[in-house]
Amino acid sequence: MIGMILKRNGRVVPYDRERITNAISRAANACGKPDYSFAEAMAAKVEDAIFATYTPETVPSVEDIQDVVENVLMVNGHTTMARAYIIYRHQRAMARSARSLEFQVSDMVPYKKIYEILTWNMEHECDSIAGINRVISRGGFRELAAACEERFELEVRDAASGILARADSVRVVIVAGPSSSGKTTSMIKVSEQLQRAGLSFKAINIDHYFYDLVKHPVDEFGDHDYETPEALNLDLINSHIVQLLEGRTIRTPNYDFKTGIQTMNVHEMALRPGEILLIDSLHGLYSAMTRDVPQERKFRLYIETLGQVRSANGTFMRWADNRLLRRMLRDRQHRALQPLDTLTHWHYVRRSELEHIIAYIRDADFIVNSAMPYELPILKSKTFRFISNCRKKFEGNPKRLDAHIRANRVYEFLKPLKPVRDDSVIPPKSLLREFVGGSAYPY
Repeated sequence: MIGMILKRNGRVVPYDRERITNAISRAANACGKPDYSFAEAMAAKVEDAIFATYTPETVPSVEDIQDVVENVLMVNGHTTMARAYIIYRHQRAMARSARSLEFQVSDMVPYKKIYEILTWNMEHECDSIAGINRVISRGGFRELAAACEERFELEVRDAASGILARADSVRVVIVAGPSSSGKTTSMIKVSEQLQRAGLSFKAINIDHYFYDLVKHPVDEFGDHDYETPEALNLDLINSHIVQLLEGRTIRTPNYDFKTGIQTMNVHEMALRPGEILLIDSLHGLYSAMTRDVPQERKFRLYIETLGQVRSANGTFMRWADNRLLRRMLRDRQHRALQPLDTLTHWHYVRRSELEHIIAYIRDADFIVNSAMPYELPILKSKTFRFISNCRKKFEGNPKRLDAHIRANRVYEFLKPLKPVRDDSVIPPKSLLREFVGGSAYPY
C-alpha cells in the first residue's frame, strides 16, 4: 500500500485511486467507448502494479503513476486508449501552461527559453530524430556538433555576464540543477569567464559533505537513497560557507564514493578578500544549504537538459531520459556502477528532483540549457545495448516496473536514430566529456 504521491510542484498529497479511474474514463470516452466500470477495472490493475512496485516508505510521483497507466493499458491490449491517454496528458500540460506565469510554464519549465531552444533546433535541422538522421547521412554531423557547442558556450558567457553585472555584491555563485545536467563543467566554464574578467574565485566540493552511506535509507534491493538534500550535512555546509565569507579558515570533510565513508576535517580552505565562492551542487537552490547567506550575496545558476528533439510520432525526448543516459556512462566510469544499477536507482533521482531541485527553478537568476542534440547519436552508440538488455531483463517483473518503463521508453525513442561511434567530434573541453570521458578538465 502507498498513502501519498508527489506532485510536479514538489508537494506531497494523499493518493487517490479515483483520479486514475477518472483519467482512464476520459481516455475511454475519447475513443468512443464510455464505460466507467471498465475504467474502474483498469484502475485496479494500475493500483496492483503500483503497489507491487512501490513500498509504503516510497512516494511515487504523478509522473510515475501516469507512466504505469500507459503501460497497463498497452499490456492489456488497449493501444488506442493508451494513445488517447497520452493525448490527455499532453492537453493537461497545455492547460497548466496557459494558467502559468509569463516566466514559467507547467512543471517549472521556462516557456520563453523552451521556445528559443526549439526554434534553434529547427533552424539547425536537429529538432527530430529524422532531422538528425538526415544531417548524419549528408555528412553534416561535425558541423552540427560545432554549432551545438558554440550555442552552449554563448549561454555560459551570458550567465557569466549576469554575475559580472552584480560583481559588487555577489560573493557566492551557486551552480545547481538535476543529476547529470552538466553542473561541474558549467561551473568550470563560468569560472574561466570570471577569471578573464579579473575576478578571483574558489570552489567548495559539496560532495564531501555526504553522510556515511550506512546512514542513508536502504530499500529491499540494498540500494541507498542518497539523492535527497538530507543526505548531506546541510548545517555544516551552511556554517562553513558563512565562516568562509567572514574570512575564516575551515577544514572540509572528505567523502570516498567507493567506500561510502566520510572523514571529517581533511581539506583546509579559506577565501582571500574579494574572492568568490563557487558551489556546484544538485541542491544548491535548496534554502537550508545557504540559509544564513543574504540573498543579495548569492547568484543562482540553474543547469538543465532542456532538449527539444521529437520522435516520428511527435513525442519529445524527456529531459530526465537524456540525463539518465549521461549518468549511465559517468557512473560506470567514476563510481564503479553498471548501467543497470543507474537505471534501477533512477526512481530515487527523479523523485528527489521533483521535490527538492526542479521545484526551486523559479528562484534561479539564470537558466542554462546543457542539452546538445548531437549528443544523442553518440549516447546511443555507448548505451543502447545496456538499455536493450535492461528492457528485456525487467520485463514482467512487477518490482522493477519503473526501470522497465524507462528502459522501454528510451529504447523506442532511440531505436530509429543513427548511432555515431566516433566521438572525436566532441571537443576536449566540451560538457559532454564530463560523461563520455577524455576531458581536458580535471574532475
